[in-house]
Amino acid sequence: MQKNNNKQVTLYCDGSCLGNPGAGGYAGILDYKGNQKRYSGGNPYTTNNKMEIQAVIEGLKLLKEPCKVEVVTDSNYVAQSINIWLKGWVKNDFKGKKNVELWKEYLRIVSPHTIHATWVKAHNGHPQNEECDTMAREEATKQHNTRNRDE
Repeated sequence: MQKNNNKQVTLYCDGSCLGNPGAGGYAGILDYKGNQKRYSGGNPYTTNNKMEIQAVIEGLKLLKEPCKVEVVTDSNYVAQSINIWLKGWVKNDFKGKKNVELWKEYLRIVSPHTIHATWVKAHNGHPQNEECDTMAREEATKQHNTRNRDE
């Protein structure tokens, strides 16, 4: 019997979009035993669901070794996709699904990790979710302002 020595990390993440589609941002907090790394980014024209997925992908990219990851998200779409739907989507070659390239990127990045997603209610006082929401909205606003300045 092989012992699982993978580090247990928590990935809090959120996405935001000003309009849907519109300027978007994503953000996350990667937590390992209280040591936290924050990250964020954005896209000038995207959807909320894309930013929710991107938040997970970018957090997983920060991991340097195989880990047990608890993804904490206020996106039921992301939580259900990770925990339930993705296996069937892969089996059916993503037929009729949206955001296929992002989900395929997620699958490539997640392969060394063990992952589970937990859904939390948005805007309900969860400290890390609220912080991620604020960072994601700031990124979306930055993308919106940059896009408007460039037009």
